[in-house]
Amino acid sequence: MAYNENLAERIREILSEQRKVVEKEMMGGLSFMVNGKMCVGIVKEDLMARINPDVYETALEKKGCREMDFTGRPMKGWVFVEPAGVGTAKDLKYWIDLALEYNKKAKSSKKTKKK
Repeated sequence: MAYNENLAERIREILSEQRKVVEKEMMGGLSFMVNGKMCVGIVKEDLMARINPDVYETALEKKGCREMDFTGRPMKGWVFVEPAGVGTAKDLKYWIDLALEYNKKAKSSKKTKKK
């Protein structure tokens, strides 16, 4: 198991009210694209969330949250949340709502053109 299937089901349940949700296996885990933009995902046991860089520092103070350093250096606006930080439905919904709020403003990544 590359990622936490139980967490994936919990995320699906919360995102079920959203339109245009696409799941993609990537980075050794699972990503949830909302409106064509990466919103949340799972890497092993951790939730990965794309949040507003303006609230990034405050988010890092929350239980179980740490900077995302997937590439070896921190990526501002992206966080990992350990299982302890998403243990309850309320906790998980907090992070997904934060990511969905930023998703409205976030730019989608540029697509590479096929040759």
